[in-house]
This record gives sequence, C-alpha cells and structure tokens, in this order.
Amino acid sequence: MEYKIEVNNQLEIYDIGKVAKQAAGAVLLKVKDTVILAAISRDDEQVDGNFVPLTVQYIEKTYALGKYPGGFIKRETKPSDFETLTSRVIDRSLRPLFPDGYAYPTQLTVFVLSCDPEVDLQVAALNAASAAIFVSDIPVNKSVCGVRIGRLDGELVINPSNSQLKESSMDLYVAGTKEELLMIEMRSIATMDTSVIPAMAIDPMMDPSMSENLIATQNINEFSEDEILEAISKAQSAITDACMAYEEAFTPIKKEDAVLEYKQDLLDDGIAVYIDEFYKNDIKKAISQMAKSERATGLNKIAKTILSDDIATKEEWSADVIKNVINDYKRTIVRKMIVEDRVRADGRELTEVRPISIETNLLPRTHGSCLFTRGQTQALVTVTLGGDKDGQMYERLTQKGNLTENFMVNYNFPGFSVGEAGFIRAPGRRELGHGNLARRALEPTLDIDRLQTIRIVSEILESNGSSSQATICGGSLALRAAGVEVKKLVAGIAMGVVFEGDKHAILTDIMGLEDHDGDMDFKVAGTVDGITALQMDIKLGGISQDTLREALYQAKDGRNHILAIMEKASEDIQINNKILPKLELFSIDPSKIVDIIGQAGKTIREIIEKFEVSIDLDRDKGEVKIAGDNKERVEAAKNHIVEIVNKPSRGRDNRGGRDNRRGGGHRESKPVPQFVQDEVVDGIVKRIVDFGAFVELPGEIDGLLHVSKIADHRVERVSDYLEVDQKVKVKILKQNGAKIELGLVK
Repeated sequence: MEYKIEVNNQLEIYDIGKVAKQAAGAVLLKVKDTVILAAISRDDEQVDGNFVPLTVQYIEKTYALGKYPGGFIKRETKPSDFETLTSRVIDRSLRPLFPDGYAYPTQLTVFVLSCDPEVDLQVAALNAASAAIFVSDIPVNKSVCGVRIGRLDGELVINPSNSQLKESSMDLYVAGTKEELLMIEMRSIATMDTSVIPAMAIDPMMDPSMSENLIATQNINEFSEDEILEAISKAQSAITDACMAYEEAFTPIKKEDAVLEYKQDLLDDGIAVYIDEFYKNDIKKAISQMAKSERATGLNKIAKTILSDDIATKEEWSADVIKNVINDYKRTIVRKMIVEDRVRADGRELTEVRPISIETNLLPRTHGSCLFTRGQTQALVTVTLGGDKDGQMYERLTQKGNLTENFMVNYNFPGFSVGEAGFIRAPGRRELGHGNLARRALEPTLDIDRLQTIRIVSEILESNGSSSQATICGGSLALRAAGVEVKKLVAGIAMGVVFEGDKHAILTDIMGLEDHDGDMDFKVAGTVDGITALQMDIKLGGISQDTLREALYQAKDGRNHILAIMEKASEDIQINNKILPKLELFSIDPSKIVDIIGQAGKTIREIIEKFEVSIDLDRDKGEVKIAGDNKERVEAAKNHIVEIVNKPSRGRDNRGGRDNRRGGGHRESKPVPQFVQDEVVDGIVKRIVDFGAFVELPGEIDGLLHVSKIADHRVERVSDYLEVDQKVKVKILKQNGAKIELGLVK
C-alpha cells in the first residue's frame, strides 16, 4: 500500500507490504527517482549481555545509477567511507529508541536501489529505516526524522538538493523525534566570492592587454553560536512536523508489539547499602584515578575484596551483581559531585580545561608534525604533502566517474592508548567517524584551489576523553608546521551535560568517565571567529534551547582558551623547508606550450632531467605545473620555462592561426572596434581558463566570458561547457576600451 507524505520540501512515497514480507518490518521509499529499501529483522533468542545488539548496514548498489563497481571485482564488496559513515548516522539516531533491557540481535539493512543525483541519500535512508522499525513488531513507538539545513544567500533552507548544497555555506544534519533531538552534525563550507583586482597581481604572465579580470576569493564561513541555534531550531520544527505526519500515516498499519522479555539491571539494594557503609571512600579514590585502565583496576580490586567478605559469602552475592552495583554506585557519586558539589572527579572546576602541552616538528623527516597533549589525551599528528596524483580516488553513487579526495584525515586508535592489549586492525566506524569530524573542522581554513594533496594522520598515543578534538588541534598546528597556508587555527573541545532533577551542569573538556556517565556529549570545533564543525549525541533527550545556548557559549570560552595556547605555540614553529616538496602552477599563452615541449619532446625532457622535476602541461588552459622535492630546483625550472616562453616568436600558433606575438604585432596596431551594449555577435572560443574563456570577436579582439556568465548555476569546469575553436553567440555586457565583458547567449 502506498502512502504519500509531503514534508520538508519533498514528496516521500512509502510502499509498505509490497516487498520483503518475511522481515519484521520493511518499506520501499521513493523520493523523486531515488528508491530505498529498508528492512529490519530480529532474532528470538537474547544475547548474554545487557545491551542493544543492533547492527545497521547502509549499502549502495551501483546499478542504482547505471554504474559498474570500480576496481577489478565487478560486484559490491567493502563498503565505502560514505556507506560506513551513513550506517553510523542511522545507528546513532535510532539506537536510543529501543526500550531498556532489549537484548535481541537486530539487523537493520538499507539498500539504495535507484539513485536520483539530486536527492540527499542520508536523509532518505534514515527516514526509510525509521519507517521500517515503526511498522514492525519491535516495540518502538516513535518515528525519527532526518533533516538537512543549508544556508543559501544568507537564508536557511530545509533539505537542499545536492546541487544547492555545493553552493551552501552551512551543512547541518539533525535527527530527532517529535519531542526531542537525538543527533546533530554540522560543518561549514568554504565558498567563493568574486572581486575585481589587477590581472597582473594574479599572474604576471597573463595577457597584459587585459588590465582587469574577475577572480574568486575564499570565505571560511564560521558561524556564531546564535546562528547555529537558529538553524537547529528550524530543524527541530521541521522534524516535529514530519514525525507527526509519519505517525499519523503509519500507526493504523503498525504491527502489534511482540511480547518480549527485557533484561533487568543486575542490582541489589542490600549490596548498595553495604558499599555505601564500608567502601564509599575506596570507590571515590578509584574514581579519582583519571586513566581508564587505572580506574577499572581500582574498581575491580574493590569488587574482589567485597566478594571475599564473610557477608558476601553468607548472602551468596555473585561477582557480576557486585560489579554492576559498584558501577551504578560510581555513576551516582560522579553525577552528584558534578551537580551538587560543582566539582569533578579529577578535582577540576566545571569550566576548567586540562593542562596543554604542544611540540611541533619533532619528527625530522615528516613534512609537518605536532605532539598535542591535553591532560591524559595525547595525539601525534603528521602532515604529508603531495601532488594531484597522490589524492585518494573514490566513487560516489550520486556522481558518475571517479572522484579524487585531495584532503584526507586518518585517525588511528591503538589499544595501548587506553592501556588495553589488542591487535591493531583496519579502522572501524568510530575511527572513520572521528577522522571525518576532524576533516570537516579543518577543511574550511584551507585554500579551496590549493595545489597540494594533503594527508593528515593522527596517532592517538593516550586517550582519556576527546581524542578527536586533540586530532583537530594537533592537525591545525601540523599543517602550519608543514608550511601549509592555514588562514586561521582551529581548535576543538568536547563538552558534557549532566541532568539531575531540575538541576544541570555543563562540563568543559570532558574526560572518559564523564562521557560514559553523562547525559549528553558534544564536540565543538572552530576558529576565534566562529564554529566550523559540530557533533552532538543526546543520550537523555529533551534538551532546551537555553541549555544548549549556555553549553555552546561555555564551549566558546574553552575553545578560545585552547586557541590562545595554540597561537603561542605556532609562533615557535620552525618549518623544515629542506624536505618539503614544492609545487608551482602558472599560466602561459597556450600557443607557447609547443615551445616548452620542443621538437619530439626534446626540450621538456631536458628540463625534467636537468632540474629533477615533473612537469604537467595543459594545452587548452595554458597551465604549467612543476613538482619536485627541492624548492630551489622547482623555482629554477619555472624560471627556465619563463625564459623559453618570453623569447620572441614569429611563427604561427599550434592552432594554425594568426601571429600571436605580444607587442609590436599587426593585431595591436589596428583600432579597437566599438560594440553596442547588449549587442549579440558571433565569436570563437580561443582560450579556456579557470575563471572563464577568452572569445575572439569581429575585429580580431578578444572579450572575457566569465565563468558566472556561462550558465544559470555555478560551473565547476569551464571545459565541460566550452571547447577551444567552438563558435558561440555572445552578448556585449560592457566595453571599456579593449576590455570587453561578455555573456553567453543560449
């Protein structure tokens, strides 16, 4: 049966009872041309432990967009990072809805069967998964909705299309029920502005007849706490309306809740009283041990001591019950200390950040490195620089062809960082999630049009809370230590909230104990001017806007405290230029490319061998890219090429056209033709550059067709729309002597 629900700027069509009928619950969701199947199944036997054994798998089928899987094996195998992160988003959003004591192995599978490139797959996948659970016999009686908020031209937009999201300065993903928020993820997106500056200031080798050109400048787009709150409030309102619509539509067809047994916490009031009477101080002492391994050891010793007492033998107390009671008692003490006494287990004030130490470029052969230590959390972060070919190739279902990621953040969490003995395996969902958060926080401060591929690797050497934020702090400094132009430093800080009755306490720079026993943890990263990334998981639900505002502003104070320490450390960075690779990119007249290549490639081979560099040439754009391990040799190679290009040439260009000499040629002696504004004329594309194309007009004069005048939307690659020697019709928008601005006539 089909259910059509129009919510949050999109029509969602749910087909229920048509497919996967043997699953506990299944839906087929259609949004435009995207079709997603979500199915949930449950085993009848409980697991031994008292936890929710939920497994979520989000899987993209490449046939959904008429594609073959990349690589040698032509079938879906290992999940992509996007699939893994989307599975994590769904899990974090739905897990809090399962009732306490639910311990039945449960599998939630989400397949993308058909893909519309403009549909947000993370939003659609979560909504389909929530619907599958809601209509099943699993006792979950609330709908969850996912909403993405973008910011276009200063206005907040609900569920922007994928094309709109590229133009957005904000990407906020929120999941929740009609009463409460469950999960928040946010990142800022660097955008480009255009302004007019002298062309020679951009590139001294550009055509001197063009006195001015439109170029792009970058905005970092940090957001204030109030702007974040405004966006979250809009998302919350949209989620409430959508969940009410879902529940109204699906409640009549929901299966009757299965009769299930729920595990009870292994607690005993008698043991709790016994511990409070005789072991309270011992537990407080164990809590004060900041390291997870030390704290666990202390609590285990107390449990063994109690188990050996005569009273435990007489009452036949089991080891498992004693351990559970101790952990519950420990949680009560930690929360009471925070809310009532306003002091934390390690003696800090609620707003106090642990001591920070920073050391940069301690690794002599890495391009950049930083050892960032905050309390008992320590990250060794390195930066490796490379060229275009060093980027990570990947596929995205919503886009055809291979893509390349030129900024990567890899987060590693070995067992020894928390005192555990464990085999180091491939990164799991947690590691990928933390690395993704760090990448989203740092990327807005890097140049969008950077020439380098950048890889950051964070090795967590010690962990007691907030290792992902240590990665952000260390990563920002490691970038500067590698000589990368970072517009502003970024710091991250982890916050916690504890609620007890009508009281609450907000904690700055939480440690592992406070994360485990608190009600909410959230991570805020940003510069001195605003937030660039945010991640929040709400365990309790129902946080008010006032509490959220208080928490964000307290996080701002903590972030600025860390940034001040980082700025001071940044002043002492000594960049090791001797080992840094060098990359030069500059533009020349495309007709001069043949001079660089030489007869049968002789000239370019000589340059490569003499200066020990690699050279890439773009005949259409006239771009020259030189890369090498030695800065001086790269610069010498550039100067050598400039000398070749500047030599007078009397021949014709490689297109068989007229004389292209700069200065003294017959072309420049002719009078400049005059055009009428808005006049439409025929032209020929003569040169394509990043910011547009030069079009030859009647009278043998070139005009500039800027990238913003080629189409109604942002153009990523001019060469996708125009070709050299292509005949086009253009409109004269503005003429100032020899400078002519054009618009493309479609």
